[in-house]
Amino acid sequence: MHVLYEESGAFKVGTILAATDASLQVEAPHGKRSKVKSNAVLLRFDSPGAAQLMEEAEALAAGVDIDFLWECSGQEEFGFDDLAREYVGHAPSPVEAAGILIKLHAAPVYFYRKGKGRYRAAPAETLKLALAGLEKKRLQQEKIDAWSAELVARRMPAELQPLLAELLYKPDRNKPETKALELACEQTGLSAVKLLDSCAAITSSHDYHLGRFLFEQFPKGTGFAAALTEDIRVPDDLPVANVRAFSLDDATTTEIDDAFSVTPIGEGMTRLGIHIAAPGLGFRPGSPVDGVARSRLSTVYFPGNKITMLPPPLIHAYSLAEGASRPALSLYVDFRDDDFSVANLHSAIERVPVAANLRHQNTERLDAAFEAGVGPDTLPTDVPFARELYQLWCFAKALEVGRGKQQTGPERTEYSFYVENDRIDIIPRRRGQPLDKTVAELMILANSTWGKMLDDNDVPAIYRVQGNGKVRMTTGAGGHQGLGVSHYAWSSSPLRRYVDLVNQWQLLALVGGDEPPFRANSAELLSAVSDFEATYSAYDEFQRRMENYWCLRWIAQEGVETLTAVVLRENLVRFDRLPMVIRVHSLPDVPPGSAVELKVSSIDFLDAELKCQFVRIVGTDDPA
Repeated sequence: MHVLYEESGAFKVGTILAATDASLQVEAPHGKRSKVKSNAVLLRFDSPGAAQLMEEAEALAAGVDIDFLWECSGQEEFGFDDLAREYVGHAPSPVEAAGILIKLHAAPVYFYRKGKGRYRAAPAETLKLALAGLEKKRLQQEKIDAWSAELVARRMPAELQPLLAELLYKPDRNKPETKALELACEQTGLSAVKLLDSCAAITSSHDYHLGRFLFEQFPKGTGFAAALTEDIRVPDDLPVANVRAFSLDDATTTEIDDAFSVTPIGEGMTRLGIHIAAPGLGFRPGSPVDGVARSRLSTVYFPGNKITMLPPPLIHAYSLAEGASRPALSLYVDFRDDDFSVANLHSAIERVPVAANLRHQNTERLDAAFEAGVGPDTLPTDVPFARELYQLWCFAKALEVGRGKQQTGPERTEYSFYVENDRIDIIPRRRGQPLDKTVAELMILANSTWGKMLDDNDVPAIYRVQGNGKVRMTTGAGGHQGLGVSHYAWSSSPLRRYVDLVNQWQLLALVGGDEPPFRANSAELLSAVSDFEATYSAYDEFQRRMENYWCLRWIAQEGVETLTAVVLRENLVRFDRLPMVIRVHSLPDVPPGSAVELKVSSIDFLDAELKCQFVRIVGTDDPA
């Protein structure tokens, strides 16, 4: 005697070796013995053999017309053997009964299982919808297979092109286009980006990296609506300051936030003016322009380009460009010429005449002269405002001493990236040069002075606070240990940072005698802090990634075959010529600080990856 029984959702057959009322001991055709509960048995038969029954039953099931079987079943619940009798027109043989059972079990869309060996036909309307769904899935799978075949053949299907950014940066695994790409990747062994690149879908490795950032941070694009400029106003009733201001920036800077003036006021005193562009006068919190600035939170910088926080017309109207008088919030500092001690501080909202926009590239000889200890009477005569810059340099040194934060060791090297016509120049520049330090000290003075002024007058603001080595942004005033100041509120870059713009609105209200737009612990102020930190960090990370990418481009552009680097730890090295850190897995065990020579093995622009091989320790002829 043989049995057909169900186990774990599958039908199996075996020969009975022993039996009780509750269970059977059966032997499968391949020899395995199992204990089967009696209530799991669906069919008992003497012939044909167990293995033969399954073979013949499956063949019979394959020939059964499922639609005709559904029509024969009626609407009531039934047992499989009853339907088999109805279908074949006589008492079914074991093979016929088993064949119908297999067919019923394999068609859950047509027949709902209601118990052991029992089924019920799906209602006609439900079946119609289910079959339409299956047909839709079949047609969709055909598309998936066809698209995948195209990708494997290194051709980009036209239907996938509009979804390229999504497929690269945030694929939706429920979409057939993504399923096709994943299938092709599985078949080719390539990553999605490498496969799409091989299909010529990625036309530029630079645009691929930029596109990821724009997809994540600027899904609606980087442009500004033309209507935004309708809200911009430039006050024409501000007093004009009696100064000749000048700025000092890199050659590529177009958002000129700060400028300075130096005016003798007699009795051994000089008045320093720190003039900060005042776009806060041009629009108010809650305006459409503010909505855009609030969403962007900062200008994004990366080699060869930038994405501004504010619309270009507003930047043009408020940037401290030479040859114009521009609205500014000014901090005036009166100091004594002999010891540079500060005698008086006051702030003003005014228009500031800007005489010159100086550039670092044209003032390098002043840095050299200041470092060499040249006096005011031997300065280069062809550098505008050389004497004023010298006086500011001396004042900045006194400010640094006053903060107790004099720089004793050499400053690290910074790098400027200049991209023109897809060619990259990477120019090293040592930090902490006299004019750098001068500007930095004056900005610290402005941000700390205004931060304290806001706090003293109980005007809410956003501060940068440092304690125990950790810097954080907060609406509660506190000291900045790293800078050695009691208050520090970013206020000097309102054209480029939203935090500075918020603080400027508060300062303008305080200086102008108006009600501050932001109240203490307001939702707007608190959310601006948290959103700014996250967004600013993302922008900074993007800038570093793009700088790393352009380092790779420079290596390829210059045909560099070997590079020198300094070992930081284990297999981590930092290049001498480039702002780039990589791991070199072939690096031997050498002490940190060792100089090593590396050979460029490969450059991958899409993965932004450089691989190098260790050659030797610099200063030796043989590898370690």
